[in-house]
Amino acid sequence: MHAQDRFQARLQDKVAVVTGAASGIGLATARLLTREGAKVVAADWNAERLQTAAEELRAAGGEVTPSQGDISEQAYAEALIDLAVSTYGRLDVLVNNAGVMDHMAGVGELTDEVWTRVLAINLHGPMYTSRRAVRQMLGQGSGSIINIASTAALSGGAAGAAYTTSKHGLVGLTRSTAWMYAQRGLRCNAICPGATKTNITETMPQDRLDPAGAARAGAFAALIPAYLESTDIAQLVLFLASDESRFINGAIIPADGGWAVL
Repeated sequence: MHAQDRFQARLQDKVAVVTGAASGIGLATARLLTREGAKVVAADWNAERLQTAAEELRAAGGEVTPSQGDISEQAYAEALIDLAVSTYGRLDVLVNNAGVMDHMAGVGELTDEVWTRVLAINLHGPMYTSRRAVRQMLGQGSGSIINIASTAALSGGAAGAAYTTSKHGLVGLTRSTAWMYAQRGLRCNAICPGATKTNITETMPQDRLDPAGAARAGAFAALIPAYLESTDIAQLVLFLASDESRFINGAIIPADGGWAVL
């Protein structure tokens, strides 16, 4: 716990895994969870950014174990959960945050390459980590899984067919997990961020955008009521990770300034 904390931290001695933790929402979440007393396994595919993030978190007094790898690979995703347990003895919180964008193509223009890549990272990865985490959490009798979905999980206009499908699927995974284990001490919720200042657009090269799809998504984007900071989402993650939300389970929570009501 940080020296400046005068009261009991909200996640004192809890253990969390955060994917996509080297930037954007993931890094903001790792900062906040460690500040509130959690021991964090921070995962990301970008080794350089991950090292920088780990150094920053440690310098601020956080306890963090970095792990570099591809969350879409089953072996790595499962090993990530095992790393948290072997290092810290338990797992209390899983934040499935890692994700990539598509190229805004509709289903008629969608390539197999983009479809496979986006679903592998945005949906298969969270399933792999959740499956392993649930087995650990059931043994403990408690745990909170938080999936970072998107406004694209609630609409059809925010992105292309691959990204939209992956985030709708993540909502389905959230609801199923919440229902299946509700009586066994586990909770699973999803946050649907709207336009948030992150670097996810790096995964959507401008020279590979589908022109017609980008134009249609642009019409939806023109209705964005507000741009959020990564810290806005991290605060909600913290709440869902803490015992303050112990009766919130299966919730699909828009955090978009009102975009989802359109």
